[in-house]
Amino acid sequence: MLLLAAAFLVAFVLLLYMVSPLISPKPLALPGAHVVVTGGSSGIGKCIAIECYKQGAFITLVARNEDKLLQAKKEIEKHSINDKQVVLCISVDVSQDYNQVENVIKQAQEKLGPVDMLVNCAGMAVSGKFEDLEVSTFERLMSINYLGSVYPSRAVITTMKERRVGRIVFVSSQAGQLGLFGFTAYSASKFAIRGLAEALQMEVKPYNVYITVAYPPDTDTPGFAEENRTKPLETRLISETTSVCKPEQVAKQIVKDAIVVTMGLFRTIALFYLGSFDSIVRRCMMQREKSEIANKTA
Repeated sequence: MLLLAAAFLVAFVLLLYMVSPLISPKPLALPGAHVVVTGGSSGIGKCIAIECYKQGAFITLVARNEDKLLQAKKEIEKHSINDKQVVLCISVDVSQDYNQVENVIKQAQEKLGPVDMLVNCAGMAVSGKFEDLEVSTFERLMSINYLGSVYPSRAVITTMKERRVGRIVFVSSQAGQLGLFGFTAYSASKFAIRGLAEALQMEVKPYNVYITVAYPPDTDTPGFAEENRTKPLETRLISETTSVCKPEQVAKQIVKDAIVVTMGLFRTIALFYLGSFDSIVRRCMMQREKSEIANKTA
C-alpha cells in the first residue's frame, strides 16, 4: 500500500512537471524591451544587463556609485546589436527613499518607455555569529536586500498591470533557501524575498505579469570577495564544499528563466494548490472590473 502511494505521488509530480510548460506565459521578447537592473554596476547585475543588451534590449542601470555605473555602461555598450540601443545610468540608493526610487523609475520610463522587465539585483552580504553581529547589521541587510527589492518593484508594478505585460526578477541566494551558519542576518533578508515574490505572483498573475526568483550559489563577484572578509571559520569551511560560479553563467540562466518563467520539479507540486488559489483571485479581479465599469456607466 505504501509503495502504491509513493508511485502515485511520483506520477502526480511528473504529470504536473509535464503540464507546467503548457500553462506558462509566452516568452518575453527582449529585442526593443526596456530592462531595468538594480545593482547593475558590477557582478551579476552587470552581467545580466550585458546578456539582455546582447539580445537587443534597452537598459536602465541603477546603482549607488556613479563612477562604477559609467564604467559598466561602457562595457555593456560594446555588446550592442544595433545602433538604436541605449544604456541609461541612474545613481540612487534603492533601499532608502521610496519616493526617490519612484521618481527615477518615472524618469527612466519617460526616456526609454515602460519597463518590460525589472531585475532586482541590488544587495550585499555580511556574515558573522549571531551574537557578534551588531543589531544595525540586521537592519541594514533587511533594508538593502529586502526593501531594496520592494521599492523598485512597487514603482513599476502599476504600469505593468495596466499594460498586461511584465516580468519582475528577484535575485535571492542559496542562503535564501537554506539557513547557514554565520548568515543569520543575510539569510533572513533573502528568505523574505521568497515570501514577497510568491505572494506578489498571486496578485499579478491575472494581469499577465510574472515573477521569478533566482537562487544563485557562490559567485565570483566583488560582493563575494567582500563577503569572504567577514566569514567565520565554520562558514568558510561550508563554502569550500561548493564550487564558485562565474557571474556570466549565473546571469545567462537568470535571464533565461525570467524570459520563459520556468520552475523546478519540486515547485510544481504546489501547482495543484496554486491553481485553485489563482482561480479565486481571477474571479475577484473580474468581479471588481465589472463593478468599476458599472459604476462608470451609472
